[in-house]
Amino acid sequence: MILRIVAVLALSAGALHAQDLPYSDTPTLSCLQDAETYTARLACAGASAQACIDTPEGGSTVGTGGCLDRERLFWDALLNEYYQAALSQAVAYDKDLDALDSATPRQAVALRAMQRSWIVFRDAACAYEASRWGGGTGAGPAAIGCAMQQTARQALSLQDWSR
Repeated sequence: MILRIVAVLALSAGALHAQDLPYSDTPTLSCLQDAETYTARLACAGASAQACIDTPEGGSTVGTGGCLDRERLFWDALLNEYYQAALSQAVAYDKDLDALDSATPRQAVALRAMQRSWIVFRDAACAYEASRWGGGTGAGPAAIGCAMQQTARQALSLQDWSR
């Protein structure tokens, strides 16, 4: 469901991309540089999207969706980077356990299962968020904003686990 909402909004935002939607990752990156705790880093989610939304091009429903989606892509790239780092560490840990013939549960298997379950949770949470708009035009941006926030949370958790 969420994927359909994102796809519809992305198609409708296609014309807006041609108009050079004024989006930059800089506000979020600057915020993250100054943030020392998980809570402070999480508060950075939406900084770039909001700066974009506050422009004339970003203020429409389609523009808002486009701004949110661009920041969602930013967080998705971080999530993938941190997931790969955590997975590499888990695989190395598991190899050590294998060498010891240990019965300890393997981290890589648990990490993959957690990530797959998180994707299901994200999609369900954001479908619910969209449903709260009763089919109105705000459903698309609400779903994308939810996906951006959920992705930021997961990226930051993975970052902490990969340290």
